[in-house]
Amino acid sequence: MKVVLLAAGNDIHSVRWANQLSENGNEVHLCYVSNQKPSSDKFSNKIFLHELKVPAPYGYYMNAIQLRKILKAIKPDILNAHYSSGYGTLGRLAGFSPYLISVYGSDVYDFPYARKSNMNIIKKNLNAADALASTSYAMACQTSKLINYPVSEIYITPFGVDINKFKKSNINKGADTIILGSIKKLSPKYGIKYGILAIDYLIKNLLTEKDNNFDIKYFIYGEGEEKAELEKLVKNRNLQNVVEFKGRIPNAEVPRALNEMDIFLGTSVLDSESFGVAIVEAMACEVPVVVTDVDGFKEVVGNSGILVPRKDHKSMAKQIYRLISDIELRKEIAKNQRMRVLENYNWLENVKSMEDIYQELVNPKKQVKNFCN
Repeated sequence: MKVVLLAAGNDIHSVRWANQLSENGNEVHLCYVSNQKPSSDKFSNKIFLHELKVPAPYGYYMNAIQLRKILKAIKPDILNAHYSSGYGTLGRLAGFSPYLISVYGSDVYDFPYARKSNMNIIKKNLNAADALASTSYAMACQTSKLINYPVSEIYITPFGVDINKFKKSNINKGADTIILGSIKKLSPKYGIKYGILAIDYLIKNLLTEKDNNFDIKYFIYGEGEEKAELEKLVKNRNLQNVVEFKGRIPNAEVPRALNEMDIFLGTSVLDSESFGVAIVEAMACEVPVVVTDVDGFKEVVGNSGILVPRKDHKSMAKQIYRLISDIELRKEIAKNQRMRVLENYNWLENVKSMEDIYQELVNPKKQVKNFCN
């Protein structure tokens, strides 16, 4: 099948979809605006890359003519836009069919409510697509609210993990060292400050004298606009010897980073965290997760992990202490999480489902289920 992905070249999601679709034998083209070039997470040399001349945000409108020419030359079987806002607009203006929009999170949770014009844009874009896809059932429900579109007709396409790459491996570290970790962009919506506050509360209020042999570390992977503020918080709480900012790492290095951890923290505060890839990756590596109750985390974790109210750092600290104190509980949760990933978030099976959707749109025989309560 000949597939055109309309997506950011510097987004790991684009890289993974494109590379795996290509590896499965499809001819894959990626069209991206000029200020979203491929970066550290590289595309396979089999991927055809097409840079659209005008950068975002204006490029989402002004590149329509160039995109039409590209599509006319390629003659793809399907066009799949990733994000219903920017690339969804460009895909709508291209006027190609069959056209699938994959919604991502902020595009349906946050963007439409920022201003009235945004809501109008999203409604136009979603209604212009031949079909819609969502990485989670929760986000499918949110999408359906925007345009009164039947939830039962939105395809669910989880962004799973390579279960052979993300798995448990033994890494030597001190027996008394407890490493907690987060892997996320350092941005307010991801709530990293609440992870720091949880560690602060854990150390200063929950650890007793008998726990003094524990060497607590909190590794934070990622970069973002909130970094300076978070570093200031660490300094003010005198946690410089506990919290370490590790910076952004390529996806290929994530499995090793996860396997250093004893507990993974998911601290997001908004429901636009509609899936949680990092959470699934930690679960696959059998690292017990303590996560906030945002929609995506609740769906991904189910009954296999520990949920706490968002922004409630004290509750998070208490659950961390519970896991630190009970190694058998950590093992049990880790085993259950790995099983949940194998059953629901096997990347190869997820990509095969996307290919089936492409085939169904090219040769319509739609059979879908309603996954929302």
